Amino acid sequence: MASYLAATRHPWAAFLFVVPLLAAYEAGVVWLGGDDPARLRNGADGWVRVQLGNFGLAHHLIAPAAVALLLLLRAWWRWADRPADPIPVWFGQVFESGLFAIVLWQFGQNFGSMIDRTGIRLDVTVGPGQAARVLTFVGAGIYEEVIFRLGLFGGLCLVLRMAHVPTLLGVPLAALAGAAAFAAAHHLVPGGEPLNPAVFLFRTAAGLYFTTLYVARGFGVAVGAHAGYDVLIGTSG
Repeated sequence: MASYLAATRHPWAAFLFVVPLLAAYEAGVVWLGGDDPARLRNGADGWVRVQLGNFGLAHHLIAPAAVALLLLLRAWWRWADRPADPIPVWFGQVFESGLFAIVLWQFGQNFGSMIDRTGIRLDVTVGPGQAARVLTFVGAGIYEEVIFRLGLFGGLCLVLRMAHVPTLLGVPLAALAGAAAFAAAHHLVPGGEPLNPAVFLFRTAAGLYFTTLYVARGFGVAVGAHAGYDVLIGTSG
């Protein structure tokens, strides 16, 4: 068990788990999107593509290639101690992702009357049709985790470490800042939702939850739980 718990946190396990999800999402967007695949992309995916486009990198494969390359570089950095048998680790991540998605979904269902009235969702853009909705939610799980967990939380931890902030203080500060930014992004981006304190509080708690999963169970489980939660909340209402 100790070996498995360590293996899921290895970047190689995350690469093997996330890249098939990423490929399925991108292929599904092209297949179901027809003449306008952009309508199926979630907000984080769209934001990444806008930023890449500002540097002349507008091809639709650049964004997923950049994510895959980032995950591959992380795995290469730890190649020497990669899991020897990744198949059971992959299936374990599937199970854990579903379990942790259900835990957050149940928490959200019982968060309080204010949340029930708002119909809280962690996504902004919703495509027409059930299959398209599921695709959008999977994309949110991938791209939002890349931005807010790998990018923002990881970057803040690095900056605070370089500033000699003690780890016991720096990691919680980075987690809280990243979770608040994750919540705010759903309201402040163009086309975002009106700011609602109850919704913002729930999303901040969800951001902390995903950060905890990222640190304790690995990036793959965080992505899977995020995508699984979005699918549950988006298709059960």
